Amino acid sequence: MHLSDFDYNLPPEQIAQHPLADRAASRLLVLDRATGGTRHMHFHDLPSLLPPGDLLVINTSRVIPARLLGKRDGGQPAELLLVRELPDGTWLAMGHPGGKLKPGRRVTFGADSASEIVEVLGGGLRRIRFVGELDARATLARYGAVPLPPYIKRAPTKADQERYQTVYATHDGSVAAPTAGLHFTTELLARIHEQRTFVTAIDLHVGPGTFKPVETDDLDKHTMHPEVYEIVAGAANWVNKVRDVGSKVWAVGTTVVRALESAVDERGEVRPGTRETSLFIRPPYDFKIVNHLITNFHVPRSTLLMLVCAFGGYEPVMEAYREAVKERYRFYSYGDAMLII
Repeated sequence: MHLSDFDYNLPPEQIAQHPLADRAASRLLVLDRATGGTRHMHFHDLPSLLPPGDLLVINTSRVIPARLLGKRDGGQPAELLLVRELPDGTWLAMGHPGGKLKPGRRVTFGADSASEIVEVLGGGLRRIRFVGELDARATLARYGAVPLPPYIKRAPTKADQERYQTVYATHDGSVAAPTAGLHFTTELLARIHEQRTFVTAIDLHVGPGTFKPVETDDLDKHTMHPEVYEIVAGAANWVNKVRDVGSKVWAVGTTVVRALESAVDERGEVRPGTRETSLFIRPPYDFKIVNHLITNFHVPRSTLLMLVCAFGGYEPVMEAYREAVKERYRFYSYGDAMLII
């Protein structure tokens, strides 16, 4: 398939700029893969669709305030988006303006903190180190901002610090929210537990590659940025046990899908451990672990939309997107949700 196959028309006013006051009040478009039929529900209806004995897998990665605005040596503005820390204490980051951030140059955030460009890498990445009184985490705490996606055309507010985060976020590491999880509330999770649908957690730390546009029509030439994921032994055991007894695995988000599908061994079981994945899922793909998918509506021509099309079927998913546009669903990170069963 080609990049142009994953395009669709979306009126700009349907790109959600703010979250709903009630997370679970978002709409939920349910797509049945077997029939191609759709239903229009709300996210708070989700427990009625989850059978007892099935397993819901969530991503507990927490978004860090990874966006840093500073000044270059000559006083001109610059921006860094941190990706992750490396074993030697330096960090991977993306920078703007890219042509000006060369090795040896600095970006200053305040009198007590600055970063120095160590090395320019491929794919828009740089290796940087923090200099000054504050280390990286102290710099983020003082000067960092919520890294809202570029299609949200406003500055982040204090409210985004809580709303651009799932209620179960635990482990720091993401530079973008695993947005399918933004619809859950503690009350909704309690209802799911009460009806004896099982819940387990993994971590995949979302990198800036989630915003990286696909720039080639030949999808075989697109390279995914690696992302770190961790599946503890308990979570892997839950997934494998549920599958052994014939129950189903429900993935909350494309991040969970990529982590679980990356961790499959030769026996078809999920292996525990901490690894990197650059798995690029697009049609056709044989899913080995995930049976049902909860996801948001994604940007045209994105790898996220390609994964969803691989899971739900290209024609059914693209038709469901056209229906969602027609029915005035809210799109992207702060938008409505989709369930593929």
